[in-house]
Amino acid sequence: MNIIFGPVNSRRFGTSLGIDLSATHKQCNFDCLYCELAPAPTVTRQDHSLPVSQIMEALSTALKEHESIDVITLTANGEPTLYPYLDTLIDAIDAVKGTKQTLILTNSATLTDASIFQTLLKCDCVKLSLDALSSSVFEKIDRPHQSIDILHVKDAVIEFSHCYTGKLYIEILFVHTLNDTPEEIALLNETLLHVNCERIDIGTVDRPPAYPVSGISYQELHHIARQFDASLPIHIASRHHAQTCRSHYSSEEILNTLDKRPLTHDDVALLFDTASQERLQQLIQSRQITEITRAGLRFLVPSKNLGRKRQNILTKPK
Repeated sequence: MNIIFGPVNSRRFGTSLGIDLSATHKQCNFDCLYCELAPAPTVTRQDHSLPVSQIMEALSTALKEHESIDVITLTANGEPTLYPYLDTLIDAIDAVKGTKQTLILTNSATLTDASIFQTLLKCDCVKLSLDALSSSVFEKIDRPHQSIDILHVKDAVIEFSHCYTGKLYIEILFVHTLNDTPEEIALLNETLLHVNCERIDIGTVDRPPAYPVSGISYQELHHIARQFDASLPIHIASRHHAQTCRSHYSSEEILNTLDKRPLTHDDVALLFDTASQERLQQLIQSRQITEITRAGLRFLVPSKNLGRKRQNILTKPK
């Protein structure tokens, strides 16, 4: 039984050492169509849990072998917040982690539980998944336990983002013909405008899924990114199977594109043809475009936008 895995190098989070809080089998309140784990009935609690002492013994050994990691990641074969001793475990990790940060990867559904809400506030970094906000699409793509109401989850995500003082990330995974519609994107956009977070990662299916569904192309992800409000910190995360779709951009088009949606150098390599990349370099040299760092990633933005502040429309959930 492998409780600890890695280290894994992540562009988004640095060098990470993972802790599997459900090392024996899948235990989850979702049965997502795109999950790489085999289908399994949804549950609201773990029927088999490892003691904190066993996890900490494995972690202590791993930390001695891998001293230079950046992040200790809490995840699971399923949903990590179903682990019944999570609060105690996070306290134990905090006591030994030193300068390393704790990160938990959760599907957000248990934030409606006040005790889990408070526990996650202790983590240095939290990544919340939010794939859909209409009940019909949410139920199709995430196949949640019948007790989960996406509207309650949405309100909890917004509230958590207002209370949390660490680094909050949102992840949306798009599945072809399900949550990639303009209607669903509009619902996500409306909600995310009320969420305080470091970054919103959008991606697609890039591992063999449990069910016969397919992802979308990098070009489609880029099109979706442009449908979100320009103030939102959208980042296209999926490039594993990205095919180049290089196009010609004039200087004006480059500035307009970056004004609508900041891009990384990886994005540029996939989107811009050679002449356009040369044109981009000229704009950087003339200081019309500047590189900024956002949540550990480097983005290109028009220099005139550096003073722009996100419109303050954050509100408490109703």
